[in-house]
Amino acid sequence: MKNEENRKNADAISSQESEISAAGNSPEEQNLILDVENLVVRYETEDSIVRALNGVDFKLGYKKTLGLVGETGAGKTTAALAMLRLIPSPPGVMECDKMEIAGLDMLKLKPHNLEKVRGDKISMIFQDPMTSLNPTFTVAEQIAESVEIHENLNKEQAYEKALDMLELVGIPRSRGKEYPHQFSGGMKQRVVIAIALACNPNLLIADEPTTALDVTIQAQVLELMKELKEKYNTSIIMITHDLGIVAEVCDQVAVMYAGRIVEEGSLQEVFKETMHPYTEGLFNSLPNIRDRKAMLKPIKGLMPDPSNLPEGCAFAPRCEYATEECSKAVPPLECVSGTHKVACAAYKHPGFVIDRRKNNG
Repeated sequence: MKNEENRKNADAISSQESEISAAGNSPEEQNLILDVENLVVRYETEDSIVRALNGVDFKLGYKKTLGLVGETGAGKTTAALAMLRLIPSPPGVMECDKMEIAGLDMLKLKPHNLEKVRGDKISMIFQDPMTSLNPTFTVAEQIAESVEIHENLNKEQAYEKALDMLELVGIPRSRGKEYPHQFSGGMKQRVVIAIALACNPNLLIADEPTTALDVTIQAQVLELMKELKEKYNTSIIMITHDLGIVAEVCDQVAVMYAGRIVEEGSLQEVFKETMHPYTEGLFNSLPNIRDRKAMLKPIKGLMPDPSNLPEGCAFAPRCEYATEECSKAVPPLECVSGTHKVACAAYKHPGFVIDRRKNNG
């Protein structure tokens, strides 16, 4: 019965893919694995409305990696959950003009078809590997469950593929019968990656995949993700606050603040031609490798309460360049050159530039 239901779900998704292709709007023609326009997420309670995302766009090409950067509370994880259609309702309310992943219209898919897409077309590595695994099942059983749901395999075949996936992420097959508590933090993260990649997803979202790991294991996990990206031609969204990770693995960067994208572009554009004061603040908060005695310059203040956002630019109260006009209207995200975009009213003034020379090394 389960295989029959999976087949029907797959047929429904295949039908939608065919319709998109017939309309001349296939993801290959657009060269986009992800196309999101005007994504808004808010949480409505009796006391307040929490505005988590305030109209963000995402476009990502095939085999590319997008780094989603920002402080805690910027909206990064909310954006990921929205792409998976996992915003809890109520109290969550999601609005979006367009959300296509691998050519599928995520806004039109019914719940049972969404279950088929998650793990197959799009998959996610959640933030904490320590709590992402079920302690009552062996690691191989947890990988096999994902395979059995999404692929037309019986239990024995799914279990065998689970063991193959363990080997792929550097864990001996013999350890498949062990439970999560028998693994170190780095090994648990490898298991979580194996689960996420078991069905060869087109798009992988990694939410702070190395936060709980020491530096050595962190490097191993990042190297593993790069290898698997090449092996499976997977596109990746890397959610992180670590600019070093972004520099190592990402092709594109989107900097988020208070539920909006304030700067985006290629890695080179954002890192070497920084234009938004908030991005400048993130870089200035890092140690200067050329001058070990240089003082760090943290961003003053705190991120605003998403249930009480200030008028105009949300970063203005913390910005050293802010003027009166910054508090009057939210600056739009505008293209500056190439793929580089910035949302900052200061660029209306001729000659305005951010000087990041001390951290360019």
